[in-house]
Amino acid sequence: MGLKTYITRRLLLLIPTLIGITLLIFAIMQFLPVNIRAMMYITDIKELDDLPKLIEEHGLAQPVYIQYFRWLKEVFVDHTFGVDRYNQPVFEAIMARLPATVELAIFSIPPIIIIGIVFGTTAAVHKDKAFDHMTRLLAIMGTSLPSFWLGIVLLSIFFAGLGWFPPQRWGSNINLYVSNPSSSWKWYTHFITIDGLLNGRPDITLDGLRHLVLPVTVLTLLNIALIMRVMRSSMLESLSKDYITAAKAKGLTKKEVINKHARKNALIPVVTLSGLLAAGLLTGVVITETVFDLKGVGAYAAESAAVPDIPVVLAYALLSGFVFVMANLIVDLLYAYLDPRIRLG
Repeated sequence: MGLKTYITRRLLLLIPTLIGITLLIFAIMQFLPVNIRAMMYITDIKELDDLPKLIEEHGLAQPVYIQYFRWLKEVFVDHTFGVDRYNQPVFEAIMARLPATVELAIFSIPPIIIIGIVFGTTAAVHKDKAFDHMTRLLAIMGTSLPSFWLGIVLLSIFFAGLGWFPPQRWGSNINLYVSNPSSSWKWYTHFITIDGLLNGRPDITLDGLRHLVLPVTVLTLLNIALIMRVMRSSMLESLSKDYITAAKAKGLTKKEVINKHARKNALIPVVTLSGLLAAGLLTGVVITETVFDLKGVGAYAAESAAVPDIPVVLAYALLSGFVFVMANLIVDLLYAYLDPRIRLG
């Protein structure tokens, strides 16, 4: 099977998977009484006295299949998930918080994966030597340290003590400027680090980067351990294969054997883990966002689940489902690139 055929087949399989996610979320909603589902659309406390009108407007008393297609239209066409406990439309609330989460993920994912692969590879090549022992110690520390503890410690040292890296997304002066309607500021991507450059304000970009240092450090230190451990184990297994022995017998250099043969095959389990890790970061890291007051999607969903704020929880579940499905698709395509034999399956 060619690569194009494999990609086409995976894209076609994506459609029923996405439909399945919407069916699952919609089915969960059906367990709620119709009055509770109608309350999801209340924007004024006075509307509590007229729930039958809301039920009729949103078709909540119609047959289930009609409700499903109406709900799909509301979600994907009208962008209506209902309103949250602050009477703010859920879609707008999530879109307002999503850039903080995505920006944090964009700066966290590359160092986690790159450093994890490099350290894991080096540890396997130098098995039972000083570097290997050091990476194993780092891996144990990374998997055992609580993220909230590490975040608080870093804030105590680098913000409270030294005043270098503050929490939140940007400083108070920057916030006053970007939120002032009379200023020349324009949001292009809603990423402060990028929009600062697009607005000709590198000082704002630097401020955004300064606020990202500590949360990115926490996520990198905690998640790099998993990548290192998996990469080391996979690399050790690859180095013991017969084709590595054959490559050495042909006179290939150690660098060629490691980079061109062993590491490429060892990357497959790392790709799986990296895909799940990236999806998890893109859907929000609750504790890190809370400790550093980033006001991202993860913190918003956690607060809503504690209330509970049902429209937000359902919208977050739908968002998470779509992100993980897309992450799995990318992982499958990377599989096919790394190991052409997978295309034959």
